[in-house]
Amino acid sequence: MKSLLLSLVLGLMLVQPAFPKTPGEVEVGSVLRDVPMRGIAGPSRMLSDYRGKALIINVWASWCGPCREEMPSLQRLARRGGGKFNVIGISTDDYIDRATMFVKVTGTSFDNFIDSRLMLEHMLGAERLPLTLLVDAQGRVLAKYYGAQAWDSPAALALVGKAFGVKL
Repeated sequence: MKSLLLSLVLGLMLVQPAFPKTPGEVEVGSVLRDVPMRGIAGPSRMLSDYRGKALIINVWASWCGPCREEMPSLQRLARRGGGKFNVIGISTDDYIDRATMFVKVTGTSFDNFIDSRLMLEHMLGAERLPLTLLVDAQGRVLAKYYGAQAWDSPAALALVGKAFGVKL
């Protein structure tokens, strides 16, 4: 009886809750559509401007505690990558001044964009924050990770290195 109960509890821990897809969400294995992105502290760009090199996309908001916790590790990962891949942030804030302050306070130097119209949020599937996507050089989504991660931890470095075929 104890082993049956233990098996049931372990099985439930492994099951992730099902969340509905966001409208127009691009699934893992599919190529991201090209969309315009409004720069926060830099120029606006098209998502396709990042093609040709692997890409990490982090979706965040200034009001999101786990986003604030995660951002320094993404900054360290971007530096450690040394140009082997790009890292960009997408803010879902309604107001650019809040997003700008978040970038400033966290000391984030990689490109960040604001998505106040929710176009990217829906396409990327950001029904929960933070969300981080690994995207190959052709724009194909390799993986999606919800929740704050330590992106400069040995496990994350190994994951990113394997996904992008680079040594970190």
